Amino acid sequence: MKVAFLLQDLQLSGGVGVVVEHASQLAARHRFDVTLVITREQEEPDWSFRGLERLHVVPIERARRERYDVAVATWWETTTHLFDLDARRHAYFVQSLEDRFYGSWDSTRVGAALTHALPVAFITEARWIAETLEELQPGAQVFYVRNGVDKSVFAPGRSVEPRLGGPLRVLVEGYRSSEFKGVDEAVATAGSMTEPHHLTAVIPDREAMGGVEADTLLGPVSQAELARLYAGSDVVLKLSRIEGMFGPPLEGFHCGATCVVTPVTGHDEYVSHGWNGLVTEWDDVRGTARLLDLLARDRRYLHFLRANALETARAWPSWEQSSAFMAAALRAIDRLPPPAPRGPGIALAAEAQAASAAMGHEVGALKRELTEYRWLQRRGSFRALQRTVALRHRRPIRWLLWPLRMLRGRPR
Repeated sequence: MKVAFLLQDLQLSGGVGVVVEHASQLAARHRFDVTLVITREQEEPDWSFRGLERLHVVPIERARRERYDVAVATWWETTTHLFDLDARRHAYFVQSLEDRFYGSWDSTRVGAALTHALPVAFITEARWIAETLEELQPGAQVFYVRNGVDKSVFAPGRSVEPRLGGPLRVLVEGYRSSEFKGVDEAVATAGSMTEPHHLTAVIPDREAMGGVEADTLLGPVSQAELARLYAGSDVVLKLSRIEGMFGPPLEGFHCGATCVVTPVTGHDEYVSHGWNGLVTEWDDVRGTARLLDLLARDRRYLHFLRANALETARAWPSWEQSSAFMAAALRAIDRLPPPAPRGPGIALAAEAQAASAAMGHEVGALKRELTEYRWLQRRGSFRALQRTVALRHRRPIRWLLWPLRMLRGRPR
């Protein structure tokens, strides 16, 4: 079976790593002829993903001259080129609802959202994504394929050795330049602990490493090195705001660490609060730090969570097992009849109309605010307000406001 996966590049990222791993396993174990189609030029060299040597890697211009059984988009921008390929069937591997990566004012968000109404079969890695896609496009073919874990690198041990002393060893991982990864908040949370601790921060984007206060600060590392770091940690701290099915806590489970995470989408695939990890609240640095302090003090509870995390890891599929489900999904897609355009067409039109209305509402609100701002400027009220606020820095005014300091921001 001849399959093409469309990727923007082969740089280090969790999403690209998942696609390459699936493609490599399909080629090695299921006799698929797999091609990675690169949709844009890149200056940086390809990351050395495991199994990349088994695959064909070609630019989009060359792929247009080939014929495939199934062509699979893997990121919303790659859907632009999906129908350029001559393929019997087209599919979309959705690892997250990618419109969430953009702000409400970003027009790119509309384009990303519209891709979920394309007339294609869907493959996804998390139950919540599968359920959402089925709601967005009733009747669509959606295949759920869990991500695997490389058990040769993240090898689960037979048992967890209790750690009765020493500082709590916390690991934070993620791209700091991506705000939704919550790296800065995680670092600040570890810094707010009162119990002794050791923080290791792994920041793959080297240009964003400046100013990170950690006992051990590392840039991009290999999977083997990451496994060693997990094995030396007690807790993987991950405070993401947007995820599909995030892998670092699960990889930590395989190496004997527990986790403290936000209730981000996908966490419920394997994290059970109070059993193998702890789920904290949003935007609660102090409360999350207290959870870490609890684990630092109560080593019996820490060991309980770590032992159950290891048992969870044992039951999780390897990449070899996961690839069997991906192969079955692609074969099923190949056998499907061509999709009827009416249903997806209606959904696509409805999405476009809703997005246009939402953006129009936001633009209208902005225009009203600008009108009020200009009115204040013309009246001079705005400058008067600025001068009044600036008075709070004058020494006599500060003396007068001294008894009201308990009200903090209100006198201002």
